[in-house]
Amino acid sequence: MSFVVIIPARYASSRLPGKPLKDIAGMPMIQRVWQQAVKSGASRVVVATDDSRIQSVAEQFGAEVCMTREDHVSGTDRLQEVASALQLDDSQLVVNVQGDEPMIPPVVINQVANNLADKSAAGVATLCEPIYSVDDFHNPNVVKVVTNAAGLASYFSRAPIPWPRSDVVSVGDSPRRHIGIYAYRVCQLNAFVNWPVAPTEAAESLEQLRFLWNNVSIHVADAVADVPGGIDTEEDLKAVTLLF
Repeated sequence: MSFVVIIPARYASSRLPGKPLKDIAGMPMIQRVWQQAVKSGASRVVVATDDSRIQSVAEQFGAEVCMTREDHVSGTDRLQEVASALQLDDSQLVVNVQGDEPMIPPVVINQVANNLADKSAAGVATLCEPIYSVDDFHNPNVVKVVTNAAGLASYFSRAPIPWPRSDVVSVGDSPRRHIGIYAYRVCQLNAFVNWPVAPTEAAESLEQLRFLWNNVSIHVADAVADVPGGIDTEEDLKAVTLLF
């Protein structure tokens, strides 16, 4: 089973401009993400960027770089452009690793790719983890996911789902937080860019709902390792730097 990792890396960021090039203990963030991806079983790791500064730095440390347009409305659109530019076959598996996750465990990159390879009924695969905090459960920035008995997503939402009538999060039967790592079949990326924005996608601002709206199954499994959150602020950056 072969898969390609694509790491989207945009310079523009409202809260942390130039994020991919921020220094983490003597190394730019994008290099640390790339190093984690290279440790996975991927046959190819590609940095996708719309900025020449990121391109220059990435090529200096040896990464393959694919330049993309600046006007993509979603990360999935950018991924499809890269898959097209690389002339990847429709059946090729692609894993999207976010460019702001320098501590992403290689084992979960392999996990999400293997899960998709093993689930022919699914066009997309992703991961999740239990929610034990009531605050997280009610936080709209923590995306929740509900699955069926086959491990396929029923729905993703910023709302607290499934809703416990007692308004208490049960540790024994915890709701799940969606982890934003995806594996795709290239054919589904090609289909995605030709579909209009789904009503549920527009309401929740969650692009994965476009797949569900168009009857593409998304496989979801608990991550086999803890996945630290991405870096969005200077405070996040300082906290992560202390770990190196």
